[in-house]
Order: sequence, then structure tokens, then C-alpha cells
Amino acid sequence: MSLQGQLDRFKKQQEKCQSTLSSIAGSQVGGRKPSNPVAAHASINGRNQTTGVKFSKDTERLQQINSIRKAPVGAQMKRVIDLLLETRKAYTPEQINEVCYVDMRANKDVFDNLRKNPKVYYDGQRFSYKAKYGLKDKTELLQLVRKYPEGIAVIDLKDAYPSVMEDLQALKAAGQIWLLANFDSQEDVAYPNDPKANIKVDDDLKQLFRSIELPRDMIDIEKDLQKNGMKPATNTAKRRSAAQIDGPSSKPKPKKKKNEITKRTKLTNSHLPELFRNLNNS
Repeated sequence: MSLQGQLDRFKKQQEKCQSTLSSIAGSQVGGRKPSNPVAAHASINGRNQTTGVKFSKDTERLQQINSIRKAPVGAQMKRVIDLLLETRKAYTPEQINEVCYVDMRANKDVFDNLRKNPKVYYDGQRFSYKAKYGLKDKTELLQLVRKYPEGIAVIDLKDAYPSVMEDLQALKAAGQIWLLANFDSQEDVAYPNDPKANIKVDDDLKQLFRSIELPRDMIDIEKDLQKNGMKPATNTAKRRSAAQIDGPSSKPKPKKKKNEITKRTKLTNSHLPELFRNLNNS
């Protein structure tokens, strides 16, 4: 029997039960007056309400199942893929039907398309989610990023494992990677923070870098560094103001002591007498 036929049959049974309950309540009220009319009325209404809620919930569930199974193939596939992504578990077609009401045994198109989907792995019995990079924890994530000195798109890492985004932020906070935005796609790109990494730079980027004219005054350079959140290693304004008040420093530079040969010098080149003229004269 089809699902719609089951729904029609169920509605008829519901109407029949409601009619039977009404006739029982009418016969009780007509035959004898209950000792507590309010309690009797509440009991009858309570039974009717409980039964009605149970029937309505089951009816709603059956309607939801019918709506899911009549949905397009793409919508049913998305429902299954979302289940596999959220749980990261392997399911048989029967288990998928029980959890999300997608009956792949009855819908061959859904089964075949899921089996060929690049985000789904099928081992012949169970379906599971297949990420682009099979990572398990933060250590494997860092190792992968270090293999891509030219950057790896964060969008390709989002589905690696549930807490991958938190681990990316933790690696960034620890200074082990950089997360920079791609101006073309507006997507973040992860770079390894390794000064030894050999990174290829496009020629147009090199030309753009070389065309930037730096300020000639050191004070302007320090201001630009501060605007970008960096602390300058020098304070030119303070040094210049101090020089105007105190004047230039008058400390003479220490003279380098000239190494001369004396009588205490150990002579190792005695065969070169011209080196020891000063010693002979002293």
C-alpha cells in the first residue's frame, strides 16, 4: 500500500475512534449523572486530548516522510550528505532511511548519485563522509599547511574534521601560520609562518612592491609603522628634541689601541728582522 493510502486509512481510523468516544460519553451522561461532573468531563476531555495529540504527531511525521521522499533527487542527496557531515559516522541505506527518511532502496537515482559523489565514500555496504583532506587533529593540520608554502584555501579545510576552524585560529594565535584573505575570491588562505620556506612571488606583485615609494623622513616611516600596528625600534622625534636641548654629544670616540711589538712579545718570525726594528730601538 502506498504512503498516501496509509494516511487515508489512518485518518478514517481516527475519525472512527473519535465517533466511538463521543457516543460512549453521550450514553454515560444520558444514563446517570456522574457524582463529579467536572472530573468526569475533564477525564473525557483529557483522554480525547491525549489521543488527539498522539494522532496529530504521527500524522505530521507521516506527512514529513511523504514530503521528503517526493522531493527532488538533489534535495534528498543533500539531506543524506548533511547527516554524514554532522555525525561523521558510516550508515547503511536502511539506517539512513530510519534517521532521515531517505529511502535509497526505493529510489535508485539517489543511491547511484550518492555512490558517485566526491563528498561521499561507499565501501559496498555503508556510506560515510569523505573530506578533501583526511585530517584528524591540529598536528596533522599544521603538517599539511607547511606542505603548501604558497598557501592553501581554508574552504578546502573546513570539512576536514569538526573542530578544524578552532584549530586554525589557535595555530594563528600561536604564530605558526598566517590567515590572509584572497582579494580575488574573498576567501581566507592559510600560509605557514616559516621564514625558510621558498615562496614563489608573481612578477606583477614584485613590480607593485618596488613601485611603492617610502617616506624620506624617518619620522614619517615610524608613523606609518604605528598605523599598521607595529612598534618602531627607534624614536626619531625624541632623539631630535633631545639633541636640540642638550646639543650634539661631545663624547670622543675611543681610539683603537695600536698593537706594537715589545720585548715581551713572543717572537715567532725571527727570520724577518725588519719586523723588529721598533723593538731594537726601544
